[in-house]
Amino acid sequence: MKDLRIIFMGTPDFAVETLKTIIEHKFNVVGVITAPDKPAGRGRKLKASAVKEYALSKNLNVLQPTNLKDDAFIEELKSLNPNLNVVVAFRMLPKVVWNMPKFGTFNLHASLLPDYRGAAPINWAIINGEKNTGVTTFFIDEKIDTGHIIFQKEVKIEDNDTAGALHDKLMVEGSQLVIQTLKAIESNEVIVKAQPKDTTFKTAYKLNRENTKIDWSEDIRIIINLIRGLSPYPTAWCELQNNGNVQNVKIYQATAVEEAHNFDIGKIIVEDSTIKVAVEKGYLIIDELQLPGKKAMQGKALLNGYNFYRDAKML
Repeated sequence: MKDLRIIFMGTPDFAVETLKTIIEHKFNVVGVITAPDKPAGRGRKLKASAVKEYALSKNLNVLQPTNLKDDAFIEELKSLNPNLNVVVAFRMLPKVVWNMPKFGTFNLHASLLPDYRGAAPINWAIINGEKNTGVTTFFIDEKIDTGHIIFQKEVKIEDNDTAGALHDKLMVEGSQLVIQTLKAIESNEVIVKAQPKDTTFKTAYKLNRENTKIDWSEDIRIIINLIRGLSPYPTAWCELQNNGNVQNVKIYQATAVEEAHNFDIGKIIVEDSTIKVAVEKGYLIIDELQLPGKKAMQGKALLNGYNFYRDAKML
């Protein structure tokens, strides 16, 4: 059995679950590397990452380098004498860091590699209408998400799963896969599999203003999947034209109703306390949305104090 000395690297809630599970299984974590504190909220006070908050609660040694190649940081890392790095939802590592430990550096990725390499695998799996996704552990190499695969676990995507719901499922499954990986490394039973060299795999592109905007002329299922795949963050958006004004709105939740109609695409129809948007071959009922400067609210609640005029349309 190997005596593991683990450096854990991660920042958001997704990573906390794995760190928590590693600690609960009594593995030796000699250091935690996470992002520097960032200004947040109206007061712009510095806020620690979720990983830092948990690590401090367990009296773990926390490092927050701004530059992962900084000589002082590298020396501090070496002084901890780690022999394994575990990475979950962190930034790209320089070779001097991932190549340092004797037993290597492995990453937990929220997809079934080689599909959905990249920044937003959870979102794109839903946006693209996948029925299954999963989690993968793999050893890091020079390129992004291309290293040798250690273990994978498939997870079903339910029809009503949002990115948030799928995030939580993969977070739990991923933490268990990391434990399985640690035990295999500890007992010298790791068998890795190289990823194919083909380039036809689906990619988890970084989300931006353009690829999160709703195109109301698209198929009704494509629109629904986009909304699900971006909820609750960063959220699908579009422009709302109402009473001559145009403003951006975020749409968190919608329901598809397939039926024939003669309305123009994007036309807003209000009836039976519901907001309906005409699309090809049906309507989208807007269940939850957010107007500029307002909180997200249910469509029915919005109608209590907001009027849609005759020209109301989603653009």
